[in-house]
Amino acid sequence: MARRVTPVVTSGIGMTSDRTRARMVERLRAAGIADQAVLSAMTAVPRHAFVDEAIASRAYDDSALPIGWGQTISAPYIVARMIELLRAGKKLGKVLEVGTGCGYQAAVLARVAREVYSVERIGQLLEKTRARLWPLKIRNLRLKHTDGSQGLPEAAPYEGIIVAAAAATIPEALLKQLAPGGRLVIPVGVDEQQLVLVERKEDGFVESVIESVRFVPLLEDMA
Repeated sequence: MARRVTPVVTSGIGMTSDRTRARMVERLRAAGIADQAVLSAMTAVPRHAFVDEAIASRAYDDSALPIGWGQTISAPYIVARMIELLRAGKKLGKVLEVGTGCGYQAAVLARVAREVYSVERIGQLLEKTRARLWPLKIRNLRLKHTDGSQGLPEAAPYEGIIVAAAAATIPEALLKQLAPGGRLVIPVGVDEQQLVLVERKEDGFVESVIESVRFVPLLEDMA
């Protein structure tokens, strides 16, 4: 299926301007993000459109920001780092995102993958996110209200799975839904969290610890 790329709305002045977004991307490059496809996607997607107007002036800071319901939008570096790990320099086909949140990471993923499925357990948050995403007309992104710890088996397998919340242990359901050769990027831990890359090889799974991170916990059930 061909992916239609629709220009996003980038209007704004001051802290929401194109120039401010370009400075954010240059900081990402200086911090070690080298995947040009990821950097281009983050240049194109207006992060300020995914946070409330009251904190839009902080949208391009390299920090997590509150989005309500006890959730946050991840810092730009973490978004870029996780997607860079998922891609590993290759084109992505079908991807699952666990934890839609405000939709920013999903919008970035949709620019580097053929097909993106994103699941969110908090119904009210998902409805607010649908309204934010609607003007962007992203044709290759599908959202669902469900328990993300169980993945989305009806659309599996996935070439990549990215989890935006920290699991105490890696969910078995997500491993089962990973295609051969696929990659899972997930924060793991309770008090101390580590970003973990899981690669599915012919003879099993290979885990690599990437760096320390801080995420909200991955919770089961729906709200």
